[in-house]
Amino acid sequence: MALPYLFEFWAMEHQLPPESDWRTWVIMGGRGAGKTRAGSEWVRAEVEGAMPLDAGRSRRVALVGETIEQVREVMIFGDSGILGCSPPDRRPEWQATRKRLVWPNGAIAQVFSAHEPESLRGPQFDAAWVDELAKWKKAEDAWDMLQFGLRLGQCPRQVVTTTPRNLGVLKRILANPSTVVTHAGTEANRAFLADSFLQEVRSRYAGTRLGRQELDGVLLEDAEGAMWTLAGLEACRIEDVPELSRIVVAVDPPVTGHAGSDECGILVVGAITEGAPQEWRAVVLEDASVAASSPTAWAQAAIDAMQRHGAERLVAEVNQGGDLVETVLRQIDPLMPYRAVRASRGKTARAEPVAALYEQKRVRHVRGLGALEDQMCRMTARGFEGKGSPDRVDALVWALQDLMIGPAAHWRRPQIRTLR
Repeated sequence: MALPYLFEFWAMEHQLPPESDWRTWVIMGGRGAGKTRAGSEWVRAEVEGAMPLDAGRSRRVALVGETIEQVREVMIFGDSGILGCSPPDRRPEWQATRKRLVWPNGAIAQVFSAHEPESLRGPQFDAAWVDELAKWKKAEDAWDMLQFGLRLGQCPRQVVTTTPRNLGVLKRILANPSTVVTHAGTEANRAFLADSFLQEVRSRYAGTRLGRQELDGVLLEDAEGAMWTLAGLEACRIEDVPELSRIVVAVDPPVTGHAGSDECGILVVGAITEGAPQEWRAVVLEDASVAASSPTAWAQAAIDAMQRHGAERLVAEVNQGGDLVETVLRQIDPLMPYRAVRASRGKTARAEPVAALYEQKRVRHVRGLGALEDQMCRMTARGFEGKGSPDRVDALVWALQDLMIGPAAHWRRPQIRTLR
């Protein structure tokens, strides 16, 4: 009956520790991705020897969660907790009054709450399991105190199981050369999750930044001083698209067109432009950006987006490609409504009026714009703080410039003439 307890046989790839030399292993995943089971099995592998009474690699383990109750109910007694994963002859004893687990071979795991970082001052360990670090209110202090206590053995190690959040201490851990990361979304563990749960969270959160964080397990960052934030973009989400006055497709072509080029930003945006400019509203309908393997590829993708949405115009920046941009597009559709735009200011200066529209709650997003929104949250007054070029943001700026900012500058209120 040993097979159910041979985790290496059943485990998914992200649940197994990397073979490289590491000090911290971060298992970053969506809700229900199997992080707790991985943490429990790692602790077992650390403390258990070949036989029930044989010593393992580690003998003093810290179990750190958001609260004592979370450690007890999830990490120890939960369905995927340590007790549930342990075979009868190796199952540790829970000593409630001392808040610790004791294995038959003498190994001990002590329980700590991240709400009380000072409780980690004094004890020492050769291993630690940290759960849901991104939820901790005193994450910095608790993590630092734990590091001072990891001082036993030749190479003390720790595992962090967490759903990611934009937390400074988590980003520093990930940036440490001695850290390794495995990653999985909720869907990776779907065989062990209720179909009704998956259907509900998919319908409610798929295609949103919150869904990318909580379901896909992606670390989403807001750069310091960003023009847009995660919270702000979540607040502008809509489910039903209103009837729109105009729709445009905006294109930010790459400088070159080969496998190593930046992506071609292609955004579809519509607007309601009845009434005075302050009453106008816009909706970002699709991010149709593509890897620009050739000029023909991105041109075809842009024209396809126009046809899908019945757009009135295609707007393309021509600073890099000049007349060649229009030539490539018209080779595919000679009668396409087209407008060339040329940047005379930097990316940040062009983006500021668009960011103001968002602050005024005059722009809305449909679902499925995660890659665009990631770039938006990396745009700051100092410039773009992500990798590569903000091609999607550039296309967004040109679309809203064509739909709202430019026309508003030339708008005149109709004058009522009085007959005498």
